[in-house]
Amino acid sequence: MWDCFKNIDGKKTGIFAAGVLFGTAGIKLLSSKDAKKVYTNCTAAVLRAKDCVMKTATTIQENAEDIYADAVAINEERAAAEEAFEDAEACFEDEAEETTEETAAEAAKDAAADAK
Repeated sequence: MWDCFKNIDGKKTGIFAAGVLFGTAGIKLLSSKDAKKVYTNCTAAVLRAKDCVMKTATTIQENAEDIYADAVAINEERAAAEEAFEDAEACFEDEAEETTEETAAEAAKDAAADAK
């Protein structure tokens, strides 16, 4: 009859029994009032951290919106300045063409007058 107990390893059985004991004690410990206070405080700390992160994210988002608005304004000013420059350049080209045409007409008149 005692032969069946010869196959049982005492070390492994002791480790199993200790695991069951610590598991049972752990469940009692984790469900105690002190443990609940720790869980509550940890949860409160996480919520405070979340609020801090959300404030920082909101600040970054507002700054990004301001930067975007400023960039759009700069590009609009630059486009307006470029357009004004192109208009002025076109005006000067028109005047240069008119001056060239007038000079050519005067040269033709002078040549005709010299020919007479």
